[in-house]
Formats: sequence, structure tokens, C-alpha cells
Amino acid sequence: MSTAGNRRIVLVGMMGSGKTTVGRVLASRLRCDLLDTDAVLEAREGRTVRDIFATDGEEAFREIESEVLSEVLSRPGASVIAAAGGVVLRQQNRDALRASGARVVWLSADPGMLADRVKGGVHRPLLDGDPEGTLQRMYEQREALYREVADVIVTVDGRSVSEVVDAVLR
Repeated sequence: MSTAGNRRIVLVGMMGSGKTTVGRVLASRLRCDLLDTDAVLEAREGRTVRDIFATDGEEAFREIESEVLSEVLSRPGASVIAAAGGVVLRQQNRDALRASGARVVWLSADPGMLADRVKGGVHRPLLDGDPEGTLQRMYEQREALYREVADVIVTVDGRSVSEVVDAVLR
């Protein structure tokens, strides 16, 4: 797979599915930039995702998230974009992903495995309380939305980062 010109790969999936980790390796292999929408959002706002949720609420966060997605999709040049897990919740974001011409890859993972991966994470406000139950409900809510935007589905369960990257590049 070439990232010549304006080619973009967007990684979508649940929190903990490895979008940032896979994105780093993928961007390195393709010699292009990694744009992590949560990191771009935090740098732009000067506060963490958790702080934005706590202070402004989820709806305000989702609005900023949409602006950041639009911004990174419109940047010139090749890139790998690690999109925030909930980016598919808004129709405007799903439309933007489809209209962008980017190759959208859903990193699909079992919610139980995700719960093990994200234990102790401090920047995941939606998981406060019951992480495993919350992830299961989120997966059920989002599965069809990830399928809607995905050009490719890569299952990450039981795979190394390198194996996932290889699958994304196929």
C-alpha cells in the first residue's frame, strides 16, 4: 500500500483496540505523519479529554471532536489518522470519513479483551464505574457504525502489533 500524494489511512475502533499503537508503527513504515485525534484535540484545547468531559460535558466534547476530525482529514499530504473511538457516533463524522477518500480501517476487538487493555487508564472518562459492561454496551451501540465507515475490518484479538499492521497494509 502506498501513501503517495494525499493518501490517508484512518484507523477507527473502540478505545483500547490499538489505534494509536498500530498507527505509530504504520506511520513509521509508510514514512508519513501519525495524527491522533485525541492528541490533536488535547493540544488544541490545552486540556485533557477527561477535563473537557468533566467541565463541558460529552456533547461539547463531541463537537470539538468533529472539528478536529474535519481538520485532520483536510490536512495535505499522506497520513495515518488514529480516530477517537466515539468519532463514528455522529452522522457528520461518518459522512466526512466516507467523503474524505481515505482508506478507513476498523480495528475490531472483543470487548472483554478491551476491558483488560484499558484497566487503569486515566483519560477514559466513559469507563468510570463498570469498564467491561460499558465497553460491551458501547460495542453493541457502535458495531454497525464502524461497519458503515470501514473499507477494511482487521481483527486485533490475539495478534501482535506487527501482525495487525501487516493486515492493515494488505
